[in-house]
Amino acid sequence: MTGKLDAYRRKRDFTRTPEPAGAPAPGAGTGRFVVQRHRARRLHYDPRAAVEAGELHAEVHGRKLRGRLVLVRRDGGGDSGGGDDWMLLHKHDEHAVEGWDPEDHPVSVVSGRTNDQVKADPDRLWRSDAPAAEASVSLLPEPLPDEAIDELESFGEQGTWEVFGRRLEVTNLDKVLFPAPADGPPVSKRELLAYAARVAPVALPYLEGRALNMHRYPEGADRPGFWHKQRPEHAPEWLTCWENPDADEGETTAYVVPDEPAALVWAANFGALEWHPWTSRTGRPHEPTYALIDLDPGERTRWADLLVLARLHRTALEHVGVTARPKVTGRRGIQVWIPVVPGYTFDDTRAWVETLSRTVGKVVPELVSWKWEVKQRKGLARLDYTQNAINKTLVAPYSPRPAPGAPVSVPIEWDELDDPDLRPDRWAVRTVGDRLAERGDRSGRSWAPPRSCRR
Repeated sequence: MTGKLDAYRRKRDFTRTPEPAGAPAPGAGTGRFVVQRHRARRLHYDPRAAVEAGELHAEVHGRKLRGRLVLVRRDGGGDSGGGDDWMLLHKHDEHAVEGWDPEDHPVSVVSGRTNDQVKADPDRLWRSDAPAAEASVSLLPEPLPDEAIDELESFGEQGTWEVFGRRLEVTNLDKVLFPAPADGPPVSKRELLAYAARVAPVALPYLEGRALNMHRYPEGADRPGFWHKQRPEHAPEWLTCWENPDADEGETTAYVVPDEPAALVWAANFGALEWHPWTSRTGRPHEPTYALIDLDPGERTRWADLLVLARLHRTALEHVGVTARPKVTGRRGIQVWIPVVPGYTFDDTRAWVETLSRTVGKVVPELVSWKWEVKQRKGLARLDYTQNAINKTLVAPYSPRPAPGAPVSVPIEWDELDDPDLRPDRWAVRTVGDRLAERGDRSGRSWAPPRSCRR
């Protein structure tokens, strides 16, 4: 008797309503039958019991769907993998339309858009809690006003530039920082600052909250550069500083943290031609937020070989169900960034990436070397998992690279690996703006909460 009442008891709170909970009859163990008057305020339907029974009835009064519907469970079969399939059926009432097909009515009555239109416009968010006239919200950052670039162009060799609400003393504006590419003039510091200002709102999601390692080339990309990590004493007060509590004697104690667009303009003005953010945030420096795969080509590695390695990683990541995005480096390589949920260590991410890449490497051993020394690799590519360590970095998305024409490291979609025109240095500071205007940037702001890479 008690077991038969379990479902009944789960649906009720006997401390709030007077229904009997049920109990065995005293004495010989014979049962009792109780009739309880149910004092409901109105006629109602218990959907929990209906779903449990496998048949849910509903009356709908929508703009596109109306009438009496029934949701029916079909045990097993179909594509459910052995689970339950459900069918939504319309009863024969005054609202039933013979041959009605939802595919013939693809437009949402709320947003006025089809699913294809929503997919094709990832830069807008629809807020269902707002009136229709206000529900469409842009996800794109506020663009830099043209007046700011005009002001920069009006300067001579130097000036005080107001950009993103900050005042920056910009100098040596006509100095050549990047040698000329094959199809154009060299790139000046003025042009670099204009690029940094335009791209900063897009690049910032990859950089904010992270310590920044700057690769500086104050004399230009055709001269030797050097790493600069320490936040300089002359940096403006508004430039966020992170003091590393784990710094040993002789190590960097205070880092620049680019928490606003003007910080990237400051870095470019400081001669930082490359931007390398930590993969952990300053609040939790020992917990990576990205796992990194660096497809590092050797002297004998062809671009076609590198694409093979990238596509194999694409297949492997799809197989284990892990979100990731590739990025061309602006030089010769391809990198893969994998967002990581909180709670993992660099040991975790390094071990996971090593396992994944070694599995890929076994498929094409003729393309890969696991030797650390470049000379020992015999010109083969290295699938570098060792970058998954604290204070080890890869170049940031949209960072320039120190090469002729100022090529740029750019995130791409997986299907672009199949584009015959793709090259690792396809975009530069003069051309990546056209790509952003056409496609936007989907990686920095729209990644869903990632699945863990510990599988």
